[in-house]
Amino acid sequence: MKPRIEKLSEKKLIGLHTTMSLVNNKTGELWKSFMQRRREITNNVSNDLLSLQVYNPTHFQSFNPNTTFEKWALTEVSDFDSVPNVMETFLLSDGLYAVFDHKGSGADNSIFQYIYGTWIPNSEYVLDDRPHFELLGENYKNNDPNSEEEIWIPIKPK
Repeated sequence: MKPRIEKLSEKKLIGLHTTMSLVNNKTGELWKSFMQRRREITNNVSNDLLSLQVYNPTHFQSFNPNTTFEKWALTEVSDFDSVPNVMETFLLSDGLYAVFDHKGSGADNSIFQYIYGTWIPNSEYVLDDRPHFELLGENYKNNDPNSEEEIWIPIKPK
């Protein structure tokens, strides 16, 4: 599987976040909370959603499933003029990303094993210390084998 390489422009995002680990996975709770209040966001630029992770710089150097990170449930907005109560803003900076088109259930982690274990080590790139995210568009269907999403991995040249 070969990704496309894209230069992402800065994005303004609004949503909710939590701190979690892979062992103490709170993704379902986070998204349930976000989806219940999503309609309060009035200035979104599309119906796409982002599942975004902010990792510590050493997260992938000494991988441990108990290591915590920030997980966000977000949507892109035109501005930060109207932020619903309890929600927060997130400014996603521009940068280079490897974008993998993924079809299948989100429960299948083999795509991430391939990205981090095979593609990155054999590519002309290294991980960059910026947020990782999945773009959940109109063909995303939670835990469905026919679901489609884009996996955006921050990279920089070796």
